[in-house]
Amino acid sequence: MPNTEYTEPGTDFLKSLGFPTLDVHESFTHFDFTTPGRRVLVIGPMGSGKTEFAARVWRDAAVARRKSGKVREMTSSGDLDRRNVFFIRSEIDGARFTDYPDDAMAYRSGYISCGDNIARIRDSFGFEEVLRDHPEVGTYIIDEASFFDERLAYVARNHAIERGCMFVFPTLILNFRREFFNSTARLMLDIATDVIPLTAYCEHPDCMASAFYTYRYYQVGDDECPALYFDPLIVVGGDRIKNSGLEPNYAARCEEHHYLPGKEYTFFTLKPLGEEAGRGNAAPLMKELTALAEKPEASELYSNLTRRYGKEQDAGIYLNAMKPGHIAEKALAYLFCEQNLLGESMLVRIVTDLGLDTAYLEKVLAENRHPVSFSQPYLL
Repeated sequence: MPNTEYTEPGTDFLKSLGFPTLDVHESFTHFDFTTPGRRVLVIGPMGSGKTEFAARVWRDAAVARRKSGKVREMTSSGDLDRRNVFFIRSEIDGARFTDYPDDAMAYRSGYISCGDNIARIRDSFGFEEVLRDHPEVGTYIIDEASFFDERLAYVARNHAIERGCMFVFPTLILNFRREFFNSTARLMLDIATDVIPLTAYCEHPDCMASAFYTYRYYQVGDDECPALYFDPLIVVGGDRIKNSGLEPNYAARCEEHHYLPGKEYTFFTLKPLGEEAGRGNAAPLMKELTALAEKPEASELYSNLTRRYGKEQDAGIYLNAMKPGHIAEKALAYLFCEQNLLGESMLVRIVTDLGLDTAYLEKVLAENRHPVSFSQPYLL
C-alpha cells in the first residue's frame, strides 16, 4: 500500500542532514509576489505582530526588486509590478507612534522607512486617489483596514480582479468586545483570498496561553479597570501604557483573562432606555445618566455588576470598570453612534442639561464618524 502519512515541508531535507526524528513545523516562507489579485488578510489581537508581518513583506519586496527582468515578468500585470509596495494608514490613527518619522511603517519593536510610498487617507475615496496616482504600484498594505468605510473592501477587490493588484490587510477583525469590529471587517473576510491568523502570549501576568482577543482597559492608579461593553468602539491613542481614566490601554488576552463587564446591562437596561427616549420619553434615561454621572453606586449599572459578578473570584476587577468615569458620556455615545436611538438634537439637549464633558464627547464622536459640535445652536 502507498504511504499516505503526511510529511511537513522540510522534513526530508532535515533528515538528509542527519537530524533526528523531531517535530518539523511549516517554514515561514518569503512572500509570493507572482500570484496576481491576492487579498491577504493578516488578523490577530493587538500586539500579535500584524504590522511587523507587513514590514517583512516590504523587506521581501526590496530583495525581489533586485532580481532580473525575467522575474519582473513573473511579478507584473501590465504596467504594475507587485514588487512595488505602498503603505496606507488611516488619518485618525495619527496619535500612534509619534516618535517615529512621518514616512515610517511603525510597529512595536521598530519601523521601516517607506519614503514616498506612504499615505494617510480618510476613506475609500482617498484610497482610490492613491491607486490612481500610483499605477506602477502592484502591492498595497492597508493598515487597520477596519477603520475605513465598507466601500474600501470592494474597491480593493475590483482592482485585484481587473488589474492584478495585491492587497495586504493587517487589521483587527474582532474589537475589544470580541465581536466583529464592524461591517467593514465582515466584508474584508468576504473578499479575502488568504487569511493569516497571528496570536500572542496572553499578557496577563499569571498566564502563558495563546491570546486571540484584544482587551481594552484603563489604568487608574494601581487598578486595572476593564472597559465596559458600551465603551466607544474606536478610541484613538498611542501605544504606550497610560495611567488615565480617559485614555485606554490594550493588551492581548486569552478568553479566561479577557474581562468584559456590562454586556448584560447594555441590552437589558441601557438599550431599552435609549429606545424609550427615542419614542419621546427621555425621563428614565435621564435618571440613569444622572446617576452614572453624579453617583454611580446608585445606578442600575452598579446594581447589575454587583449581582452579576459579586461572587466571582475576579469580582474586584469587574467592579473596577466603574472607576475610569465618563460613563454617562460613553453610554450616550453608544446609543447615538452605534444604536442610532437618539437624534442629534436630543443628544445635545441631554448633554447640556446634565452638564457632561463636551470636549470628550466631541473627540469620541468624531473618531467614530458621527461628529457633533456642542457649541452650535440647536432648536431644542
